[in-house]
Amino acid sequence: MNLKDMGKVQKMTFSAMIMAVYVVLVYITQSFSFGAYQIRIATSVYALAYLFPFLVIPLGLANFIANMLGGFGIIDMVGGFIVGIVTSGIVMLIKKFHLPRFMIFFPITLVPGLGVALWLSPMVHMPYGALALSLCIGQTVPAVCGVALSKALEQVFYPKHSISNA
Repeated sequence: MNLKDMGKVQKMTFSAMIMAVYVVLVYITQSFSFGAYQIRIATSVYALAYLFPFLVIPLGLANFIANMLGGFGIIDMVGGFIVGIVTSGIVMLIKKFHLPRFMIFFPITLVPGLGVALWLSPMVHMPYGALALSLCIGQTVPAVCGVALSKALEQVFYPKHSISNA
């Protein structure tokens, strides 16, 4: 099944499942998903907006919900919502403008790394530059995973040769 075959209910169901995956990933990796030094594996899921542009808002909502688990309250929840939408929105635009897939790496690394540091820096009493660098380094793992995830799932959801064309 590809995007063109999905109806509204299927898109909503798929969105809910992806949101659940994001939240579960944050939950099972919460020991290193929050704070000044973090590797949030769940942000690799932002790469799915490359294949499914309708996930931009749900991915922001997933971040909002996940930040209820161990974030820094409403500021972190709202900030995470915005970062999620901006990150997945840029990923979606990479596909829309036919840019190389490897470019997914950059928004997944930089938007959360630079964005989250804006409000987290004063909260943890750490200089913005040091915190942003730390967060960006931590985001490289999810960014690489996101590029690989989008490539693997594209082969599943958008096969180059369908069985009927064989």
